[in-house]
Amino acid sequence: MSFDTPLRNKKHPLQLPSAIAQQSGQGQPLQIDGDLIQYDSKTQVATARGNVQMLYKARGIRATAAQAQLFNRERRIVLSGDVYILQNGANSIRAEVVTYLIDEGRFVAQPKANQQVRSVYIVDDANPNSNNTTAAPSTPGFKRRN
Repeated sequence: MSFDTPLRNKKHPLQLPSAIAQQSGQGQPLQIDGDLIQYDSKTQVATARGNVQMLYKARGIRATAAQAQLFNRERRIVLSGDVYILQNGANSIRAEVVTYLIDEGRFVAQPKANQQVRSVYIVDDANPNSNNTTAAPSTPGFKRRN
């Protein structure tokens, strides 16, 4: 059984605002919004297309993409098309395709052809337990692959 939910077509009889998959034990849903949402109950795959926004409060994740697919059985999410992920309001990833492995809490990002993935991480350099004041060693320059 499958259903389609166009969110922008106000005349469509099914007007579901989002797809929500509950993370057991967390009490907070994973919410995915898009212009069109499809769910296949046999495969347990939900697909959102167009202006996709994902919110996973339990993990501090906000994301935007052209498409998102939730593979419930495999417990993974595949975001594609100009993906931007912001975690805990600071760390971010920009890529063409990002796979989020829910149980591992791990992102795997892939760039567009001939481009790179961009990630930004906030690193706390003020570690009160560290007495190491030695400067970091110099690193050689790198050559960009074409």
